[in-house]
Amino acid sequence: MSFYIEKELNKQAKRNIEDALYQFNLKHFPVDLRGRYEEIHLSIKDENGNARGGLLAEVCWDWLEINILIIDEEIRESGFGTKLLLEIEKIAVEKECDFIKVDTLSFQALGFYEKNGYKVFGSLDNVGRDHKHYYLKKDLIR
Repeated sequence: MSFYIEKELNKQAKRNIEDALYQFNLKHFPVDLRGRYEEIHLSIKDENGNARGGLLAEVCWDWLEINILIIDEEIRESGFGTKLLLEIEKIAVEKECDFIKVDTLSFQALGFYEKNGYKVFGSLDNVGRDHKHYYLKKDLIR
């Protein structure tokens, strides 16, 4: 049998790799946490139904991870980001998550997350030459 490495963008190969990792991880998590994976998408829409921002997250075992939070520039500072965080935190509590984690770059939303109770637990310096990459967590009270 021979093997080779191939560089490709292949959705099925990507799913196979993700599934293999998921199956491996299942062997190491308590039985009651198995199968706890769910994507959650929240959108901010205008009167015409156009998405003007939103939050993409996933529940994974006993935590919720925010992957993307973006608000159109012209409606930033209007409180929608905080409303999205409050809604996802409510969902995380309902889903019995212990914490939420998120990452952000120094030019993005560090202050916003800190203002909303998220604490930095790690960072990487010299990202994109002059920036930092921050990792934040917020413990949830259930």
